[in-house]
Amino acid sequence: MVAVVTGASGGIGSAVALRLARDGYKIAVNYNSDERAALDVVEKIKSIGGQAAAIKADISREEDVIRLFNEAERLGDLEVLVNNAGVSYIGLLQDMALEDIEKVIGVDLLGAVLCSKEAAKEMVKRKRGCIINVSSMWGEVGASCEAVYSACKAGVIGLTKALAKELGPSGIRVNCVSPGVINTKMNAELNEETLKELREETPLERIGAPEDVAEAVAFLASGRASFITGQVLPVNGGFTV
Repeated sequence: MVAVVTGASGGIGSAVALRLARDGYKIAVNYNSDERAALDVVEKIKSIGGQAAAIKADISREEDVIRLFNEAERLGDLEVLVNNAGVSYIGLLQDMALEDIEKVIGVDLLGAVLCSKEAAKEMVKRKRGCIINVSSMWGEVGASCEAVYSACKAGVIGLTKALAKELGPSGIRVNCVSPGVINTKMNAELNEETLKELREETPLERIGAPEDVAEAVAFLASGRASFITGQVLPVNGGFTV
């Protein structure tokens, strides 16, 4: 069983990769720039008796995505795809350069589309598989100064619901996790005052950990979720806007 995890060198991605490895998956650890972090994830997986390979690919480029899945095939049959890779931009929409807009859309939305397309080819042949998309609570309610990011994450939710209907007859489940505020590099730019406010607004009164998201992904990938598809699972500590 092989699981492809995009953006697996980051906080949520690495936690997901390790959690799925504990469930017996061989992990294709995708990364784009942080090779050292990706190799560290591979070593951690090997240290617990698992198998993994770090695969560099820019998921906003179709040729890279095709190569990613071709290399992942060396590990075995693809069972799970986790579309986790993401980038953000914090600032007013009118201040965003076209280059910044294209980068966010390319990774956060187009990347999920391209990877799902490639994974579906193999999964449909075998009439089984599972795609799990990582959205965000901002994709559900929108975030001021993160308009493009919010739009992309909303698109990921739409992709999830549409693909669940499209691939369901082939026995493929497609679900989505929607994290709240999680302790990752993406949120490292937030100052302590902002983090304090976010903790206070969260009923569980804490910032989420990458492992919280990883547990939700592992559940959706497992047989325990065999009759669940087209759903969005919030992992946000009860945070509402």
